[in-house]
Amino acid sequence: MLNDQDFMRYSRHLLLEDIDESGQQKLKQARILIVGLGGLGSIAAQYLAGAGVGQLLLADGDKVDVTNLHRQPLYDNFSLGANKARQAQKRLQAVNPNIRIEALDKKLHADHLPALVSDCQLVLDCTDNMTSRQAINAACYQAGKPLLVGAAIRFEGQFLALHPHRNHGCYRCLYEPTQSPSLNCANSGIVGPVVGIIGLMQALEAIKFLTGAGQVPFGQLKLFDAKAHQWQSLTLAKALQCPVCGDTLCN
Repeated sequence: MLNDQDFMRYSRHLLLEDIDESGQQKLKQARILIVGLGGLGSIAAQYLAGAGVGQLLLADGDKVDVTNLHRQPLYDNFSLGANKARQAQKRLQAVNPNIRIEALDKKLHADHLPALVSDCQLVLDCTDNMTSRQAINAACYQAGKPLLVGAAIRFEGQFLALHPHRNHGCYRCLYEPTQSPSLNCANSGIVGPVVGIIGLMQALEAIKFLTGAGQVPFGQLKLFDAKAHQWQSLTLAKALQCPVCGDTLCN
C-alpha cells in the first residue's frame, strides 16, 4: 500500500487518471532490470527511480570515463574511475531513498541472464554491443519477459519494444548475431540529447507498461533522425525459423 510519503512524492502521478493510486501501487511493486548504465541507462534509471519503481537492478561492469560526461548525467568529475552501476545506485538512492536499488558491477554473460531476467517484470537493454543485445533478447524470450531496447549513435536513435507473447519478431529477427556494427560512439561520436531522448522513451514505455497507461508500441521499430527531427516507424515481422522466437506462443 502507498504510505503518506508516497502520496506526497508521487502526487503529480496520482492526479493522472491513467495512473492514479492503482498505477502507482503497480510501480511500487515492480522490479526492473536495466543492463547498461551509460547514456541510455543513466537517463532511463533516473526517471524510473523518480517515478517510484520499487526495485531497480542495475548492471554494468564499466567505469566512468571523462568522455562519458557529456551524455551521462548521473556522473561527474568526482565519479571518474568509479563503477557505473555502483555510482548510479548511490546517486539514485539519494534521489529516492524509498525504493530498493541493487548494483551488479560486472558485465553480464549469457549464463547470468536467465535467473536475473526471470526475477523481473521488465528488462531494459541499454547496452552498446551485439553480443549483449542478442543474449538479453534470448533470455527475455526464454523467460517470457518484455524487453525495451534502445540504441543511439551520431544524430540517430532507435527504440524497439518486444513482448515474447505478441505476434511480432524479436531482436534476433532484426539482426543476425554476426552483424556486429563497426560504428560506435567511440569511433563515430554521439550527440548527447539524442541518446537522452531514446533513454527517456525507454523510461516512458516502461511506466506505461507497468501501469497500463496507453499502448506500448510492441513490435514497432522506431527510428529517430535528429537532424531532420523526424520519426519513422517500421513493423518488425517474425523471421522464418527464428531460433529465438519461432516457437513462441502468440496471443
